[in-house]
Amino acid sequence: MPDVGEGLTEAEILKWYVKPGDTVTDGQVVCEVETAKAAVELPIPFDGVVHELRFPEGETVDVGTVIIAVDTGEGDAGEAAAEAAAEPAAAPAPAAEPEQKRQPVLVGYGVAASSTKRRPRKQPAVPAQTPARQAVQGELNGHAPAPAAVAPVPAAAASFAPAEVRPLAKPPVRKLAKDLGVDLATVAPTGPQGTITREDVQRAVAPAAAPAAPAQVPVAAQAVPAPTAPAAAAGALETRVPIKGVRKATAAAMVASAFTAPHVTEFVTFDITRTMRLVQELKTDPAFAGLKVSPLLLVAKALLVAIRRNPEVNAAWDEANQEIVHKGYVNLGIAAATPRGLIVPNIKDAQGKTLPELASALGDLVATAREGKTSPADMQGGTVTITNVGVFGIDTGTPILNPGESAILAFGAVKELPWVHKGKVKPRQVTTLALSFDHRLVDGELGSKVLADVAAVLEYPKRLITWA
Repeated sequence: MPDVGEGLTEAEILKWYVKPGDTVTDGQVVCEVETAKAAVELPIPFDGVVHELRFPEGETVDVGTVIIAVDTGEGDAGEAAAEAAAEPAAAPAPAAEPEQKRQPVLVGYGVAASSTKRRPRKQPAVPAQTPARQAVQGELNGHAPAPAAVAPVPAAAASFAPAEVRPLAKPPVRKLAKDLGVDLATVAPTGPQGTITREDVQRAVAPAAAPAAPAQVPVAAQAVPAPTAPAAAAGALETRVPIKGVRKATAAAMVASAFTAPHVTEFVTFDITRTMRLVQELKTDPAFAGLKVSPLLLVAKALLVAIRRNPEVNAAWDEANQEIVHKGYVNLGIAAATPRGLIVPNIKDAQGKTLPELASALGDLVATAREGKTSPADMQGGTVTITNVGVFGIDTGTPILNPGESAILAFGAVKELPWVHKGKVKPRQVTTLALSFDHRLVDGELGSKVLADVAAVLEYPKRLITWA
């Protein structure tokens, strides 16, 4: 599994596009993986024949783990080279070798070879292992295929193994043990050559998870065929879904934000009738031909105008350096609900875009998010965010800040309500905005001014011109 960037440490294999025996070419996409931020297609940097797929679809794999073996036609050396695409080099190149060019990996290219020469470090003494244990450990780590036949290790010989030897278990089994809180060193292995299987880990958990038998069975309960039936019936009403991918990243980000930045949320309800009329007019404007014009577009433009009038809100809190970082650009985040979960891609340098350009960028962003093709880079560097809860019929909410940002604006549902207009009660289109901001760097006065300016622009859209 290559490092797809952004500091991610694992990814789930969504789909394989090849199978053992298929011929692949350099640059061909072989699988699609889902990281905590996006779905990414992985190409293979070799020509050859697929020898083995190491993990099935739906498996979560750590970065650096071999996921596919390809026979490049050069024997074992060729297959080993294909496997090495996901692993760091095992040894430094000899000093006498000429300077090497960067080698392709599954995503992008590797770093250029360093010209810095370092003295070799002394290798610590490692206790010797039996040939059988070395072979099995090599196979589990993905370094080399296991030999066709390995002599079993007698029980007496196994007792002389060093205490420091790591328990033998495949990566999925190690992950299962970690999730269940099981120490592999305490698990009795039953697999080949002393490897720990999934059943071994589950068996180690079973005694602790099994409920104690009741001391006395009621008369009414004697009609139950098996004592485990009540537990089974209760379990049938529950479904457990692993926390991974976008949901895992969202949970971590929201917890970090909610318990780091002191949130303040302010609300304003106003007449948005004029903006809704302008939306209908813009839909017939030739400048917006082929573009989607929605109220969200004008809300985004109104927020950009408010930021230009109150630039101090476009900032970030740098805890490490004890500084407030004021930003001269606006990367406008748009919270998008997708089948994979909530993501927040952003429009780079949104402050300099015209209304048609903003409409085009917004349309591309939403379409890419719904297809699950948003790249990690598109979700980095946001400064402020808009979340459109109104599409679900919700009046408003108290949104949580995207980590590293100073403010988030919630746009509520637009409803026809009785409203005082020009001294008379008339049916008007009304909505509510909510602005949450980081009170460490945004005071109540500043936050109030920003929210009031957004509402003022949307109540009287001509301010898009007069305030520009």
